Amino acid sequence: MLRPIFASIVVASSLMLGVPASAQARKPDEKIVTDAYLYLLDRALVIRQEHLDRNGKDFAYNVIRYNPLASADFTNPNFDVAYFEAWLAVDDSSAAVVEIPEIKGRYYTVQILDEWGEVITNINDRTFPSKPFGKYALVKPGSTVAIPEGMGRIELHSSKAKLLGRVELKGDPDTAVKLQHAFNVTTIGNPKIAPPPEMPLFSQADLIGAEIFDNLDERLASALDISPAAAEMQQQVRAVAAYSASSKEAYAEIDAILQKFIPQYRENVLVTTVPYVNHWACAASAGNYGWEYQHRTGAAYTGIWTNNPREVVYFGAVNDGQDKPLEGSNDYVIHFPADGLPGTVVDAYWSVILVDFPGYRAVQNPLKRYNFNNHSPLVKESDGSLKIAIGPKPVPGIAESNWLPAPEGKRFSLTFRTYVPKEGPRTCTWTPPAIEKLN
Repeated sequence: MLRPIFASIVVASSLMLGVPASAQARKPDEKIVTDAYLYLLDRALVIRQEHLDRNGKDFAYNVIRYNPLASADFTNPNFDVAYFEAWLAVDDSSAAVVEIPEIKGRYYTVQILDEWGEVITNINDRTFPSKPFGKYALVKPGSTVAIPEGMGRIELHSSKAKLLGRVELKGDPDTAVKLQHAFNVTTIGNPKIAPPPEMPLFSQADLIGAEIFDNLDERLASALDISPAAAEMQQQVRAVAAYSASSKEAYAEIDAILQKFIPQYRENVLVTTVPYVNHWACAASAGNYGWEYQHRTGAAYTGIWTNNPREVVYFGAVNDGQDKPLEGSNDYVIHFPADGLPGTVVDAYWSVILVDFPGYRAVQNPLKRYNFNNHSPLVKESDGSLKIAIGPKPVPGIAESNWLPAPEGKRFSLTFRTYVPKEGPRTCTWTPPAIEKLN
């Protein structure tokens, strides 16, 4: 979509350092444009989320927000946990201090991500067995801030990071909420905090277009990208931005390419960016992406703050077993055999949630039933197998307790999570059964 800001783009582009005027006007081919867009879209999604979070009630950096149960203002949330989150911000002489309570017999993690959605670490009893609870100081690279003795130290990738914590409900939400509120963030020093770069608000259903290349220097300089692809992709992004800003006609050309590309991307992102196995996208390499910047963008688009496979492997479905789109007027079933129940492939727990498409947000329904997990009161078949029914109304022949309501007449997506997965999910040799259409 074109925005009435072209004149300012031309002025800004004339200030780009180190790029000759002739290079600024060189026309890129369509693949260069779309690759540059996919690289930059990841950063745009994180910037957008920071703006959304800052607009929330009582927002402050280095202060935890304790989300109410079944409530999280980001795409593809998990309602099997009590969430808490914070934006961490530090400078050379300050630190954010995360305090973690002792938790036994219940899954928890404090996930720390950088401003491109790369997982820096998870703090929990599996990854930090020598210090699974207590205080950790999170600091900027090269920071000289004094850290009190006995406090752990973790270096961030830049001056900001996202903290997303999860405490498993485990059928006992009251205890989970008490533990949730035992986590805390404080600050050493008084950091100078820069606001996020300006970014037009957009949604998954109405993605940003050519204006993604506006204010490019500010957006790229605002956060270090550790991807080995960063140098070459940022040069590619700059070349597209220079051409887009060279004339009104060039800007329109870039936007036209993107408006053709975006619907295709939105439709196919799940089945083209990660292995597609048994009609499920298997995100077994999420969280730390290496060269795979398109996978990183796909993860941010379908479920921002994706974790790594040591913690969870995600399976996503937008199609049934015949590769037809999931549609809320139909009835479906996921049938786990007795010797292949989902609890057998995890060391923590499993869950499945229904979200809308292409927004990837929870779908409201009268039962307020959005997901199932290994603590849900699901009824097994007489042979020990398990059926999960999906449809606008209870599905005949399957226990109503096993029914996940779908939005009638609308498309939807399913996300299946395996927490602390065993080898099968981690290698994509195990997936949920294909989703079978019944009518």
